[in-house]
Amino acid sequence: DRWNRIKSVISEDDVRKAYQRAMNSMARLNKIGASLMHKYNAHACTDVTGFGLLGHAQNLAKHQKHDVSFVIHNLPIIAKMATISKACGNAFGLLQGTSAETSGGLLVVLPREQAAAYCKDIQAQEGYQAWIIGVVEKGGRTAKIIDKPRIIEVPAKDTEGEL
Repeated sequence: DRWNRIKSVISEDDVRKAYQRAMNSMARLNKIGASLMHKYNAHACTDVTGFGLLGHAQNLAKHQKHDVSFVIHNLPIIAKMATISKACGNAFGLLQGTSAETSGGLLVVLPREQAAAYCKDIQAQEGYQAWIIGVVEKGGRTAKIIDKPRIIEVPAKDTEGEL
């Protein structure tokens, strides 16, 4: 039943491309991202895994030195996966930021004035995009995703040598 709903909104080729993108993303190491955190004066960082983006953001906010909140405006999601999520009734919490990830990447808290340069440097050194997904505000050590976040469709790559 689920596969039939998926096939109604995406082609098998698109599923394969998304799968390859996910595998390639999980196979990347965080070495460059970590070294750039020092260069751009990161305040905090966590890997996004089993608690999903929102769960890890909440945990990170809870352990900050100051009373802050993280407000997430953008959700980078592999191309067409938001469509699949909706077709399947959002069974895994992808659009709420609660889907469990396996090596889902880094959530890095940077000074606002250095965040764009960090993302640009990741792109230059690794050939992969990084995104500014939200802001840090004075608050109660919480994190939230706004009601209608912008979905950033992360394209599947068709590059030689990728998984």
